[in-house]
Amino acid sequence: MRLLLVKTSSLGDVIHNLPVVSDIRRHFPEAAIDWCVEDSFAAIPRLHPAVEEVIPVAIRRWRKQLFARQTWQDVSTFRAQIGREAYDLVIDTQGLLKSALVARQARGTRCGYDAASAREPLATRFYDRCFAVDVCLHAVARNRLLAAKALGYSPEGEPDYGIVAPPSRFPGCPQGPYAVLLTATSRDDKLWPEAHWIALGKSLHGAGITALLPGGSPVERERAARLAEAIPDAVAVPPMRIGELAGLLAGARLAVGVDTGLSHLAVALRVPTVALYVATDPGLTGVLGSAFHRNLGGKGLLPSPDDVVSALAPVL
Repeated sequence: MRLLLVKTSSLGDVIHNLPVVSDIRRHFPEAAIDWCVEDSFAAIPRLHPAVEEVIPVAIRRWRKQLFARQTWQDVSTFRAQIGREAYDLVIDTQGLLKSALVARQARGTRCGYDAASAREPLATRFYDRCFAVDVCLHAVARNRLLAAKALGYSPEGEPDYGIVAPPSRFPGCPQGPYAVLLTATSRDDKLWPEAHWIALGKSLHGAGITALLPGGSPVERERAARLAEAIPDAVAVPPMRIGELAGLLAGARLAVGVDTGLSHLAVALRVPTVALYVATDPGLTGVLGSAFHRNLGGKGLLPSPDDVVSALAPVL
């Protein structure tokens, strides 16, 4: 049996889909599993040993360069790649019009959420088989249940993300235990106050743990540098790709992050993690896994540094 999973973006959503691969492999050990994903997140499914082929798509980039010749050459290459194999099932766990159109390019019976379950009901017009999945379930549970219904099994136990990453350090990385502080997120209203990060970093330093602060964009790197200057022995991490960040997280004693996909990646790698929510509700999309994790805060709520230290007490 050969299957194609379609979950293209964003980072957190892609990570939430990893337990589907583990579930399928558990119930169908001989299944060949491919995955179509945005090229910027392709490193994530490649971390799962049961994923055979990763098919990158670049919808985000193509939208910005719609009339460029290279865009249409890339689209043609993508359509040839996704149409090469004949799949027994194509399972779109995203439930968006864009993901349904991507699934439509593949050869095989296309499965997805029904109109009452999909994030964009119009997507259901492009599926051959549709399934009802409770919209009040956590995103991880929804993904697992959709795939289970399509393939005829029942998901069991805690989600198994199934990924491993060899621990890695960057040149100049301090020796000894470290915590990765994930201060950056896609929206300013999701940010945790810098004064809170400084207080937390000092508390971790007092416990013998060095704070490492990644940053992707120039704004994020500037924030990381400011915080590193204010926290004893803290280090602003140089720019890293997602696969490299996975290695950095894998070697961490713990991680603390705002509402960002990297917080989910830390939990998927079984790193003790506290996730901070300020403008969103963690009920349906908070970090979830079998390793130690805590979701703090919520929409309109602001966890304090003391709240985080208390939550981390079992692992400090």
